[in-house]
Amino acid sequence: MLTAVTMSAAAATPLLAGTPAVAVPDRPSDLLYIGTWGQGHVYAVRFDPGRGTMTSLGSVARVSSNWVATHPTRPILYVAGGEQGGYIRVFRIDDASGALRQLDEITVETVPTGSGGLSYIGLTRNADALLVADFAAGSAATVPLGPNGGLRTVASVVQDVGSGPSPRQTGPHPHCVVVDPSRRHALVADFGADRVFVYDYDPATQRMSAGAPDGPGSYATAPGSGPRRLAFHPNGRTLYLLNELTADLQVLRWDAGQGELTPRQVLSTNAADHTGTTSAAELAVSRDGRYLYTSNRGENALVVFSADPATGLLTETQRIPCAGVTPWSFALHPGGRWLFVANEASGSVSLFSVDRASGRLTDTGASVAVPYPDCIAFRTRQEGHGAVPS
Repeated sequence: MLTAVTMSAAAATPLLAGTPAVAVPDRPSDLLYIGTWGQGHVYAVRFDPGRGTMTSLGSVARVSSNWVATHPTRPILYVAGGEQGGYIRVFRIDDASGALRQLDEITVETVPTGSGGLSYIGLTRNADALLVADFAAGSAATVPLGPNGGLRTVASVVQDVGSGPSPRQTGPHPHCVVVDPSRRHALVADFGADRVFVYDYDPATQRMSAGAPDGPGSYATAPGSGPRRLAFHPNGRTLYLLNELTADLQVLRWDAGQGELTPRQVLSTNAADHTGTTSAAELAVSRDGRYLYTSNRGENALVVFSADPATGLLTETQRIPCAGVTPWSFALHPGGRWLFVANEASGSVSLFSVDRASGRLTDTGASVAVPYPDCIAFRTRQEGHGAVPS
């Protein structure tokens, strides 16, 4: 059965490994929360976006953290676990110290599975639901959120099908879930099935469903591609797909009326003289849609592309070392001036500045030590000149 457990405020456990004794600084600052692959901790960093400085707050929660996400306006952190059961845990953020207090817990798996757990959680654009990719179970789920950011009962679970030629593709393994701008469809990048599945989505109930009697629509990638990440261009008509195993980037035309994807362009994130391991990991589009960023774990590099404003088609503009080893993930700061890279194998989170005129990155040389970082989420209390309500 789908189960949910809500902890009362009195019973909630801080789960702190030494509460950071850090007061709110005079200048506005942000908090970064960092998941750690297989380490059972969430780490926090205080970031001053004016000075571009990071201050480590250490471990702030002892909990499995395959992926983390923050609510855009509430002091809430969501943590997806890697242990069996498909756990999502919710923490309240103390803005003064960065400390976390657990509020809720839910499991999205209907049957026990092997190791691997959840691979991704993300919020819908209006923050009314969590979108969940359960890598181990081969399923994707939606969890509605209350007005205060708390979890409600699991609304839907859909089961992908399929496999690929790689030994890592013996069954379906969802790696990312997004809702399209029309809010009529949910798209699932399935690493194991070499498919992007297109499910119907009901924004009133936050439910995914297969739709047609013969199952969901799908877009097939080349065998052995391993679809990993999806991101829409702001125009709503272009979808970008990053494949992990082939390290290529696909530009797809999106027809929201038909729920169909059509290929338009394929580019490699590998250098022309690449040899050895091939592995791409992360994908993000700038807020204005002019630039697209990817990480290449086989080359320990970040690759920047410019997007044609009329067509969404891409041109590579920069290739730069990631300032570490194995750039598992990265995150663009909401202000647009900074990019943070989680270099998993070298145990560091590195800071790059972003030239908003050209989209190009510059390694600032600043970094903080975090063991096996795998993802980054922001608690940003101010953007521009307006405070975000808590």
